[in-house]
Amino acid sequence: MSLYEDAVLVLKGYEGQDAQQSGLREVYLEHLDAHPDGVYKPCTAGHVTGSALVVDPVGGRVLLTLHKKLGMWLQMGGHCEPGDTTLAGAALREAVEESGIGSGLTLLEGGPVRLDRHPIPAPCNWHLDVQYAALAPAGAVAEISEESLDLRWFAYEEVAAVADTSVVRLMEATRARLGA
Repeated sequence: MSLYEDAVLVLKGYEGQDAQQSGLREVYLEHLDAHPDGVYKPCTAGHVTGSALVVDPVGGRVLLTLHKKLGMWLQMGGHCEPGDTTLAGAALREAVEESGIGSGLTLLEGGPVRLDRHPIPAPCNWHLDVQYAALAPAGAVAEISEESLDLRWFAYEEVAAVADTSVVRLMEATRARLGA
């Protein structure tokens, strides 16, 4: 199965929590139907990305990266690469690369937690982000990557003060799935 086929299956199976999420799912599927290359960065009409919020549920905290280009605290994530065979795998790869947590990260069961469509600078117009949550193992040590200005654990209660609405919504949806 190709990454494109996996993306379509994941999105068809995604059940959004509300009408806005269900509408985004349809936008993503329509985009992929019109753009078979829509899972990769060269698709200038927009492309699917994979991200993961790294969570330490025992410590009640999340790991955020201060994005080098955007100067914002965000979850780990980025572009799908030719070697990726699944969206979940792309999101987990990005989480491992950007968090520096070399082993023990696992995706929260149940597939994507949220979808987030956001504009990006030309030549592309949109990132169609498929957002997962990754559970950090006990005692995980994060290590800053070349893509970040900083990397820091934030208590759940601190996230709204440092991150944008998209990250806050992802954290809230993750906590709801965790029952936290």
